[in-house]
Amino acid sequence: MACVPCLLLLSLLRASAASPLPEEPCELDDEVEAIRCTCNFSDPKPDWSSALQCLSAVQVELHGGGRSLEEFLKRVDLDAKPQQYVDVVKSLPWQRLTVAAARVPAPLLASALQMLGYSRLRELTLQDLEVTGTTPTPLLEASGPDLHSLHLRNVTWAARGAWLAELQPWLKPGLQVLTIIQARSLAFSCEQVRPFPALTTLDLSDNPGLGESGLNLALCPHKFPALQVLALRNAGLETLLGVCAALATAGVRPRQLDLSHNSLRAEPGAPKCVWPSELLSLNLSFAGLEEVPKGLPAKLSVLDLSCNRLNRAPRSDELPKVSNLSLDGNPFLDSEPSNPEENIGNSGMVPICASSSLAVGMSGTVALLQGARGFA
Repeated sequence: MACVPCLLLLSLLRASAASPLPEEPCELDDEVEAIRCTCNFSDPKPDWSSALQCLSAVQVELHGGGRSLEEFLKRVDLDAKPQQYVDVVKSLPWQRLTVAAARVPAPLLASALQMLGYSRLRELTLQDLEVTGTTPTPLLEASGPDLHSLHLRNVTWAARGAWLAELQPWLKPGLQVLTIIQARSLAFSCEQVRPFPALTTLDLSDNPGLGESGLNLALCPHKFPALQVLALRNAGLETLLGVCAALATAGVRPRQLDLSHNSLRAEPGAPKCVWPSELLSLNLSFAGLEEVPKGLPAKLSVLDLSCNRLNRAPRSDELPKVSNLSLDGNPFLDSEPSNPEENIGNSGMVPICASSSLAVGMSGTVALLQGARGFA
């Protein structure tokens, strides 16, 4: 019998929504000098066999066209021993895999992860998926892929807050980068979630409904002991004190914290919060700040206050001891007279910031991941 799970995986991926599909299904990615293949199955009657062209690619991207994969439950024996597919999966050169636009039964997803446990896959992206049903518990712990990075964008789970605890046993414990964007629920069942011993980067950006209260639910206490980079861009955060308190409660001590693209407000008379001593870099750009916020860490290597609404240069007593301070894009540095008709909604944002693709909408997760590699 043909390797049905292999064909299934190959039929689900495609490039990210921001990238147009190439005219040819496969092309050479010059940056990594590897073959990248895109398989699109959006047609009403897709040719599933065309997925075979992706077998030799290092980067595989498939798109399910929003279709339900319930039909595969009838065609795939979920109880079959995976050993019959081991040699096929081990031979695949896949290192990066993107699965997008499909309605996937949780048992089918678990079966696919089990199969990928025999692969060389290092990066997995799930995008625009609806996962239905309950994820079964694996017979053997950590039977899934040995991933470096897992990216989840606009993935909904029938398990609601329990989805992370259900997914975790299918992954080996070496995961270093976890991105969860546009999530319906980040209120995790923390008592069921196990520690992520190797996780160094957590990105919860572009979840505008999160807020400080949601952050307390998402940052399960003492589950991220190795965390170094925490991104919370466009996450509905309002106060530095709330963020600082959430970090303290969770025992999270990042070196790099990105709070850009949040509408932060001043807190007159707010009690002080002790920031983690490990914190070296704080990004407060695009935060609508009209003055330097109080309660900043006493010492930083990098402080980014660019593209805010500062009308005067900050005084030294308002700033922490900082090696690298960025103030670009604030009105007090704009040499040209301000024309209200040229500003967006009279926001006070100077042109260099208004023209930035990060000024509105999605904050751009790739920027953090690139920054994290350079910061480590």
